[in-house]
Amino acid sequence: MKKLVIFDLDGTLLDTVTDLAYSTNYALEQCGFPIHPVSDYKLFVGNGINKLFERALPAEARTEEHIQKVRSYFIPYYNDHNMDATAPYPGITSLLEALQKKSILLAVASNKYQAATERLVKHYFAGFTFTEVLGQREGIAVKPDPSIVYEILHTAVVAKEDTLYVGDSGVDMQTAGNAGVTSVGVTWGFRPRKELEKNGASFIVDSAEEVLRFVN
Repeated sequence: MKKLVIFDLDGTLLDTVTDLAYSTNYALEQCGFPIHPVSDYKLFVGNGINKLFERALPAEARTEEHIQKVRSYFIPYYNDHNMDATAPYPGITSLLEALQKKSILLAVASNKYQAATERLVKHYFAGFTFTEVLGQREGIAVKPDPSIVYEILHTAVVAKEDTLYVGDSGVDMQTAGNAGVTSVGVTWGFRPRKELEKNGASFIVDSAEEVLRFVN
């Protein structure tokens, strides 16, 4: 049995795409740039918010100056609106309950900035104990760099072979592969099954309860 399950946040535990899209569109409008439909943001997210802004900006405007300007509008707006439409995916709460009953350690490894990661986990999963809740932080490489996973393994004092990493994107599958842990790709998130397969998912599941098969 696995001793630790590490979850991605956006697209895995929580459906956050609508709030991310509205907040980015707000910031783009404030800066005079065109906006995008919510569906486009499923392909924009996953590599941290600066990469999100870069992808959302017109090709000719993807400069560091414009990225930082969009960020300056996005952060305060998203901080106020990141729970407007966000919700856990079906079965997630029951999955966490089942894992916790088995005394399996839980952790979150996200490319969302740290303050928002902590706030969302605390709000939506207040009844659960997480060994670590880690997001994007200054000076720490974002996923698919494995540093965030190594940090969690160190805190939990759990070996790689006793760890499961659950995520919805190619970035997540790459992160697990780079860290040397077993990966489970989920199909209910932001990215298609083909992306999970292409990036080396150890297993792929269509429902939250299926994750338990690879824990036992």
